[in-house]
Amino acid sequence: MSNRGFDLAGRVADRRDAALYRDLEPVDRVAERCYFAPDPGAALPVLDGTQHLVFASNNYLGLTQHDRVQQAAADAADVVGTGAGASRLVTGDTLVHRDLEMQLSEVKGTERALAFSSGYAANVGTIAALSPDVVFSDELNHASIIDGCRLADADVVVYDHCDADSLHEELTHRAETRPGDESWLVLTDSVFSMDGTVAPLADICDAAEEFDAWVMVDEAHATGLYDHGGGIVQRDGLEDRVHVQMGTLSKALASQGGYVAGSETLVEYLVNTARSFVFSTGLAPPAAAAASEALHITRHGECRDRLWSNAAHLRTGLEDLGYQVWGDSQILPVVVGDRADALALADAVREAGVVAPAIRPPTVPEGTSRLRVVPMATHSKTDIEDCIEAFRVAGEEVGLL
Repeated sequence: MSNRGFDLAGRVADRRDAALYRDLEPVDRVAERCYFAPDPGAALPVLDGTQHLVFASNNYLGLTQHDRVQQAAADAADVVGTGAGASRLVTGDTLVHRDLEMQLSEVKGTERALAFSSGYAANVGTIAALSPDVVFSDELNHASIIDGCRLADADVVVYDHCDADSLHEELTHRAETRPGDESWLVLTDSVFSMDGTVAPLADICDAAEEFDAWVMVDEAHATGLYDHGGGIVQRDGLEDRVHVQMGTLSKALASQGGYVAGSETLVEYLVNTARSFVFSTGLAPPAAAAASEALHITRHGECRDRLWSNAAHLRTGLEDLGYQVWGDSQILPVVVGDRADALALADAVREAGVVAPAIRPPTVPEGTSRLRVVPMATHSKTDIEDCIEAFRVAGEEVGLL
């Protein structure tokens, strides 16, 4: 069969040669250690038949195996069903969805919230539906934000990462030729998933307000981790200054799906115009129920406090070894630089019993390849020490320490 123009084998080989090849690998998660499990000594996840400590998950609070979260999902499946069966606008809207959205609006301090089938769908659908004339976007924003801007056919202005002064400069420059009816939207993650940095949201709001621009914040890696289960918007008291709060249910909230929170009018508009909502089957009821129960749990501080304690302990240990650790959140990027060195370190760390995969271009800029190290609330102090020791052994083995 002719394959002219599509030499896929060659493309794969090129990726291997450039240290950019990726592959899938099944993980036996049935045995995952869980702080909340009846047996705190349960076995670790299994890869290649060997037990490992996982320091790569976005399950920040370890709630995917919390008995209450699991029971909530099981009850919803038993009572409501395993799937919504249709779009929410047809027959897929249930009281389970409404309970989740009510809780989200309470936690986020907004009039209303709307659950989507994924965080990606929430971003793409919302940005496209808002259809701003101009978007001012942080240079390291998530791919779903970038794709949402493309679907919106917006004029995109990129400002320097987490730099409110750069944003203000771009706003000022654009204002010189701004038509009176041109709509502007400032878009930023709150916690950046690969750098671990936290956006200066108050300063961003200051800049946006000066030019009558809306602000939309992606709280995917912050929701559930701050005040009463909120994100950076709640931590910094910016509920009345951020027009659109978006996030996922698949990270700290231990489920699947996404959400948008804001005014009654915003949600009413999205229900009618966000194509990724209108034309998608509703979020599965067990996923909605699991996220709802996780929100209940995150309103109390025990699991959040444990996460931050583990993150501080791990950061100090890695820096004391001599590693360069970026960020100021629960995400701890150990920056190596060269992609081949990052792969070598990740392999050596894994041989030492810890899973922390290498992150390479195009996910991160060239020359900044890294291991994205993420503690969980369910890691014990011994787990943290074992991770630090694995990085010591691996670093010495590959010549990075």
